[in-house]
Amino acid sequence: MLRLHRLFPLGLSVAACLLAQSTPPIDNDQVHVVTVTDQPHAMTALHEHKLNRVMVYLTAGQQEIITQDGKKTIVKYKAGDVKWSPASGMHTSEVTSAAPVTIVELEVKKPGDPSKTATTALDPVKVSPKNYKVEFENDQVRVVRVKYTAHEGVPQHEHLLNRVVVYLTNQHSKLTLPDGKIDDSQHQPGQVSWGGPGKHKEENLLDKPIEVIVVEFKS
Repeated sequence: MLRLHRLFPLGLSVAACLLAQSTPPIDNDQVHVVTVTDQPHAMTALHEHKLNRVMVYLTAGQQEIITQDGKKTIVKYKAGDVKWSPASGMHTSEVTSAAPVTIVELEVKKPGDPSKTATTALDPVKVSPKNYKVEFENDQVRVVRVKYTAHEGVPQHEHLLNRVVVYLTNQHSKLTLPDGKIDDSQHQPGQVSWGGPGKHKEENLLDKPIEVIVVEFKS
């Protein structure tokens, strides 16, 4: 029997991101997620970011960030890059590349809890290191890049932490739960979803590779 996968699609495709900022697709006690599209050569007003963020870049580009005291930083990124952005003081930003850039921004609301870890024998990074690779990790998050080739499957693994998934490609997967029930999971590039702890096997049902970014919260 098929039933909807528990990671609910909550975002918009990249092509649909026409406004400067979308309605927040995820906002709970751990994270606030927004999809932002910035137009080239349009400087923002002076602003600040009071929370640390994970930035997932859906398109390539370059930004110039100028702090209130005049310090200038150039940030370059490729489509699919993911970066840690610490809380910052007042600044402006401007896309200096030629095309609009779309970014999924995850504002991390809570400090890390040392008791919250991904330590388990069924951690997907241990079960299938070819498919699950840690991009970076700190006291608040672990960020994992996941890649499956066409029709590739991964044996049973376990997610211990709440997580946000950002889909970089089309995705259609079959997830088999320990009780034999099947979840059918489908998403488009640029969508995001929220998931809690759970165990499953996973199989890519597409004739092409899939790639996602998983952000796990240690709070």
